[in-house]
Amino acid sequence: MQNNLKKVALIGQPNVGKSSLFNRLSNKRIAIVSDVAGTTRDIRKNEIQIIDRSALLLDTGGIDETNDEIFVNVKAQAIRTAKDADIILFLVDGKNIPDDKDKELFYELLRLGKELALVVNKIDNDKELERLWEFFEFGIGDENLFGISVSHNRGTKKLYEWIYDKLPENEETVKAQEEQKRIEALKEEFGEFYEDDDEDFSTDELEKIEDEESVLDDTSINVAIIGRVNVGKSSILNSLVGEKRSVVSSIAGTTIDPVDETYFYKDKKITFVDTAGLRRRGSIEGIEKFALMRTKEMLEKANMALVVLDASRELTDLDEKIAGLVDEYGLGTIIVLNKWDENMDTFQKLEEEIRRRFRFLAYAPIIAVSAKTGRSIDRLKDKIVDIFENYTQRISTSKLNKVIEEAVIRHALPSPNGARLRIYYSTQFSTRPPRVAVVMNKPQLLHYSYKRYLINFLREQFNFEGTPIHIVARGKNSNIDDEGYLEQE
Repeated sequence: MQNNLKKVALIGQPNVGKSSLFNRLSNKRIAIVSDVAGTTRDIRKNEIQIIDRSALLLDTGGIDETNDEIFVNVKAQAIRTAKDADIILFLVDGKNIPDDKDKELFYELLRLGKELALVVNKIDNDKELERLWEFFEFGIGDENLFGISVSHNRGTKKLYEWIYDKLPENEETVKAQEEQKRIEALKEEFGEFYEDDDEDFSTDELEKIEDEESVLDDTSINVAIIGRVNVGKSSILNSLVGEKRSVVSSIAGTTIDPVDETYFYKDKKITFVDTAGLRRRGSIEGIEKFALMRTKEMLEKANMALVVLDASRELTDLDEKIAGLVDEYGLGTIIVLNKWDENMDTFQKLEEEIRRRFRFLAYAPIIAVSAKTGRSIDRLKDKIVDIFENYTQRISTSKLNKVIEEAVIRHALPSPNGARLRIYYSTQFSTRPPRVAVVMNKPQLLHYSYKRYLINFLREQFNFEGTPIHIVARGKNSNIDDEGYLEQE
């Protein structure tokens, strides 16, 4: 552990989430890496790394203003740690109104003259974010006030950026940035990119910050089987899991008794969610409303969807509305034509109609099956696994940049109103579905038609069958956030 690292101290009352933030910043579930003995309680410390910059993170005991000897010593130790630190993160509980004890501690820390951030934890949703304004009475500026939820990993990227900016630059990164500038200058000379408006560019990789603790399981697939009544969803489910169902477990639902069946196939745990028994007396409008409501509940839990259509009957507007929800939720998708044995001579005609009506699912393969005879059911199983792998894949930054550069060379960026656009670099910052950020000088001017071109070009180079691709145009200093900055394509 290096001795010249800048020290970041976590200070606050008990139960405000210091240890949880310690774990989050450490990217470890067990926070204690090495212990330094204290007077009454240990100071936990760990060397952390944010992108390419390192620091020594110090976690202190909760400060309680009681006369108990233990807490008196804990406070004294915490204040000593704060004095020795370069950066202080003062945590408070966002579930409560500003506390006088917190204010006293904050002002005491403020007098130390350190880099100080007020971190309001337990801001778990947008509604609770409104309470953040109450903490401006501490007298702190907006740039040093952070509303986060450690448990939900909300707002942490902005805090990471703040800490990152306070840490010394990594020499190797500086050299790499200078080399990148040199390469880009050569590219500009050869016309591969438009000139920027005399802006200095620094390769900021903060958008690569990801939720390290939210490691997604790549062996479990949740598949929603959706479609209007009587298209054969239950029959397809039975065919997929088999009649014996020896490795299947049934789980009762909370509403209208949906049927969940788990089936193990090719080292994958595939859970199918079916809307068995979607029948209801009443008007057509009532049935439609009911079907859409239940489908939304299923899609919230799923990462893949089988859109089941009846090949023996004409498509309806309800088919189109239900399919539209799949695109809205960004799921891996397969269009399944059931009862194909009853209408085997018109596949091309029906496929053309599906592509015309479901343009938003142009990326989804169409498979014709017969739940009655078992035709193409095994092919459907294989395709589910293949699409899920496409849905969860991550393209390396180097490969992605090479492809985007080639796309720009083939079809130059537009110049809206004479403005010269330039893409600095690209990176895939999340999966399920794949989301790609193109970092550029004027992101607000990148037209959706050019995003669509980039998406189609990516599909030509990589196997993204069955999965949507989202392109996000962003500036150098903006944050990538799944809630606030995504532009879905």
